[in-house]
Amino acid sequence: MKGNTVVAAVKIQGITKHFGAFEALRGIDLTIQPGEFFALLGPNGAGKSTLINLLSGLIKPTSGQISIMGHDVQTSYQQARMALGVVPQELVFDPFFNVREMMRFQAGYFGCGPENDAWVDEVIEGLGLTDKAHTNMRQLSGGMKRRALIAQALAHKPPVIVLDEPTAGVDVELRQMLWGFIQKLNQQGHTIILTTHYLEEAETLCERIAMMKNGKIVALDTTKQLLRTHAAKQLVLRLEGAVPAQLHAFIKQQQDDLVIFNLFDIAQVETILSALRQAQVKVLDIQLQEVDLEDVFLNLVGSRGGQAQ
Repeated sequence: MKGNTVVAAVKIQGITKHFGAFEALRGIDLTIQPGEFFALLGPNGAGKSTLINLLSGLIKPTSGQISIMGHDVQTSYQQARMALGVVPQELVFDPFFNVREMMRFQAGYFGCGPENDAWVDEVIEGLGLTDKAHTNMRQLSGGMKRRALIAQALAHKPPVIVLDEPTAGVDVELRQMLWGFIQKLNQQGHTIILTTHYLEEAETLCERIAMMKNGKIVALDTTKQLLRTHAAKQLVLRLEGAVPAQLHAFIKQQQDDLVIFNLFDIAQVETILSALRQAQVKVLDIQLQEVDLEDVFLNLVGSRGGQAQ
């Protein structure tokens, strides 16, 4: 708090990043408040990884500013990095330590001593690593390595946590366990920033979502509002006859006699059916279904969530 003003967990202002002639980020403005569970989504090459590397201070922006809990990443790097825990997408670890040793060393890098051991124990238990605490990292399965990397990122108890594809390649049981623990951290006040190609995770867990494409944010809103704004329902019809021209704007997808119409208002069902009757197009089957985040994602960035990186 500065006076009565809440300091943003993450504040990104006018960020651009060029790699030679390639413009990876093009004017990113984003504010994430303390305690948010926030999703950063986008297809391959959208700029998510570049943005995470900038947050971590691993690379410098071409222009703009980033602060974490009020600390500028460039001018106050140590304080900014202390406030941040990053779980990388890749399984990168020190092969010479067991899980507990790795966490203690990681905490030590941030100035945490023995007084931090109670937190280390809590994280190990919360992530189901108690039985593996004294196991060398090289001997862990892929799923256990993933848990250990999350534990390592949390070792210094950062208020802001970035999870870069944390459940990639893990089984359903492990995913559920991880999310149970991460949700508990969020309820305790930690800010969570998630990238994931499992869009149902983002839809279920995250309060707000930013979607990126070609280095820009193309959508930023609450999850509910994104779903509401970009067609709340879909009308699925199997037809005998050609769809009249006045309905072409409603069509999301068409294959043979199956046509999917986007609906922004439930009253549009009657509009569509009435137009079909007037055109003497026979309706063979009808379904009304909810859209999900993947539908919104496809509409905005034109790529499936499973391709997001």
